[in-house]
Amino acid sequence: MLGRGLTVRLAALLGRLATAAGVDPPAVRATAVGGAGVASADGFTLAPNLAHLDGTDVRSALETALGHTVVLENDVNVAALGELHSGTAGKDFAFVSLGTGIGMGLVLGGRLIRGARGAAGEIGYLPLGADPLDPDNHRRGALEEMVAGETISHRYEDLTGLEVSTREVFARAARGDQGASAVIDGYARWVATALGAVIAVVDPGQIVLGGGIGLRPELLPRVQTWLDRIGHSHVPVLTSVLGDRAPLVGAVRLALEAAHSQGVPA
Repeated sequence: MLGRGLTVRLAALLGRLATAAGVDPPAVRATAVGGAGVASADGFTLAPNLAHLDGTDVRSALETALGHTVVLENDVNVAALGELHSGTAGKDFAFVSLGTGIGMGLVLGGRLIRGARGAAGEIGYLPLGADPLDPDNHRRGALEEMVAGETISHRYEDLTGLEVSTREVFARAARGDQGASAVIDGYARWVATALGAVIAVVDPGQIVLGGGIGLRPELLPRVQTWLDRIGHSHVPVLTSVLGDRAPLVGAVRLALEAAHSQGVPA
C-alpha cells in the first residue's frame, strides 16, 4: 500500500488547492497524477525515479484517500497533452522533456500515442550513448545515462576538477567559460542524436523541448545546429511556449476528461 502519510499529504494539498481556487474540496470529481514512468491502470513501471512506489497500487490508494476518481499518466505525456490543448504546437509533434532524465510525449494526428503497453516515448532506453549491453545501464536506459541532468555537472567536474551544479555550468558558459560551453555542446549533441532517431521513425511535424534543462534558451540553438549537421534541418525545434505550465495544463485536461466520462459536465 502507498504510505498513509503520503496519501494524507496529497489529500491535504488537494484540499488547499481547491479552496484557493474557490472550490469546495468535496465537489472535486477527478484528479490527474503524472509520474516519471509508464502508467498502468494502478501504478507506474519503468520508473527508476519512483522506485519506492514499485508494485504499489497508487490509483486505489489515492482514490480511497481523496474520495473521487484518480487517473494516472506518464508525466511527459501529460505535458504533451498540455501542448496539444494549447494549440501552439499543432497536431503532429514530439514533446521531449530534458531534466532529471529524458522522456517524450508523441502526438500524431491530434492524438497522444501511448503504444501497446503505454511505453511509447521512453526514449531514455534508446541504445545510444552508454553501452546498451551493460546491465548497469538497463535501469534507466543507455541514452538517459548520457543525458540525465546530473551528467552536465559531472562532466564539468571531470574536465575542470570543480564541483558545481548544472545550473552553475550554464551560468559559467554564459560568462564565456569554454569548458562549460564544451560540456553543454556535448550534451546537445547527444540530445540531437536521439532526436534524429525519433525523426527517422515517426516523422514529427516539429519537436518541442521542455523540462528544466530543455527550457534553457542556450540549449536550443546548439541542438538545432547538431540536428542540421546530421541531416535533419527540415524539422523545426522550438522551446515550449507553456514552459513549466505544460504539465499543469495537461493534467487539467486529463481530469476534465475523466470527470466528463462520469457524466459530469466538463
